[in-house]
Amino acid sequence: MPKMKTKSSAKKRFKFTATGKVKVAQAGKRHGMIKRHAKFIRDARGTTVLCDSDAKIVKKYMPYSR
Repeated sequence: MPKMKTKSSAKKRFKFTATGKVKVAQAGKRHGMIKRHAKFIRDARGTTVLCDSDAKIVKKYMPYSR
């Protein structure tokens, strides 16, 4: 059987934790910071973990990253 391909866009955006959860950067911080309030910018620092239903989709895109 040939190997399955990993989606290139997914491997750039997502990382996996040791327990198999999917880590992703916080959304909404690329541009337009002037209209965001300080609390939003503060809370959107770092990374977050995807919910189970979204993680299930991402895991299909990255078959060898488990």
